[in-house]
Amino acid sequence: MRIISLVLLLCLIHVHAQTPVEKGRVLKALPLDFDDSPQPSAPPEPVPEPEPAPAPAPQPTPEPQPTTEPAPEPTLTPAPSPNPASIEPSPIDQKPTGDDAVRLQIFLDHANFGPGVIDGKIGQFSELAVKSWNELHGHPQDSWTAVNTAARKAVPTPFAVAIVPEISEKWVDTELTYKRSQQGSVKRMSYRAIVEFMSERYHTDIPYLTALNPNVKIYNLKPRDTLIVPNVNAFQIENLTGAMFKEDEALSQRHAVIDTKLNQVRIYEANLRALVIADPDAPASVANQSLIATFPITPGKPEFIRYGKWTMQNAVELPVWRYDQQLLDTGKRSDNAINIAGGPNNPVGVLWCGLSKPGIGMHGTSDPETIGRSRSAGCIRLANWDIVRIPSLLRPGCSVEIR
Repeated sequence: MRIISLVLLLCLIHVHAQTPVEKGRVLKALPLDFDDSPQPSAPPEPVPEPEPAPAPAPQPTPEPQPTTEPAPEPTLTPAPSPNPASIEPSPIDQKPTGDDAVRLQIFLDHANFGPGVIDGKIGQFSELAVKSWNELHGHPQDSWTAVNTAARKAVPTPFAVAIVPEISEKWVDTELTYKRSQQGSVKRMSYRAIVEFMSERYHTDIPYLTALNPNVKIYNLKPRDTLIVPNVNAFQIENLTGAMFKEDEALSQRHAVIDTKLNQVRIYEANLRALVIADPDAPASVANQSLIATFPITPGKPEFIRYGKWTMQNAVELPVWRYDQQLLDTGKRSDNAINIAGGPNNPVGVLWCGLSKPGIGMHGTSDPETIGRSRSAGCIRLANWDIVRIPSLLRPGCSVEIR
């Protein structure tokens, strides 16, 4: 009799799963002081805290580099026109209206020819942007045909449905004071409402968002709510870390010309590219291939404008602003000043680019709708969604001419 022994093999398998937890690191904003030194102190090292601390006195610390990956571009769902009456195409050779006007503004914005606030109104800044785009491509400056054709191809859907992100709550302070005398104790100059956060995020203003969303209680928005917005690349303030940007071999050789009559900054390559004829059969127009970008600006008050050719000395995100009423009124510093923390409602916006002329620079603004209308005390203001592009176009060491 054969005895068959069955041997049972038990295998124990140990599986070790590990889930890393990443803690966000927030860089403090640079303590910016409009002093006579051409280089401000570098921002402090990143610290693991949820909010930037109040502006400390400038300290000579090593220059930090951004350590966090940018948040992914939010996905927008294409939306039908909120106003069916505006869908009818405009004549291709004329200034567009309705949806085509929004489409054109979005196209120009994506091409770095800033049209100003995206609101479906083709005003001064949109017309300047069209002329600049035509100049780059060799079309007659007053022509609408080429740019309208390009816009309709590139932007088939001018509107989208956006979800209010959870991060908005960290950037909104509904109790933020308007009094300068009290802003020195505020940790961050945040947005005052989620609708303000969303309007700047999509390069528009609150009245236009209200018009696009007539059935939405616009001042009662909360995270995960939805809005119809212009289908433009979002300005993601949560990606700003307080970084200070270094010189760059190519970008530091470029030039910027600030035209205080046209209210426009024009950015050029270091070396003039070869001039080409865009279309041999078209009227004689020359493509200015050295032109890179243009944006609307507000110059300083005439008595404070410092005409001439200067050098960009620094570029820093989320700057702290030294509020000095005497400096604003007279152009002369006083010893009675308040340091106001960085943030979108800081009067110098979310980026400061200081020039070699002390106290003068290009910067953002807390009121993008005032670009081109109200003047500052000598500096050059851009909308926050435009100024944040400057480090990708210009770096410290580049020349900036104010005309």
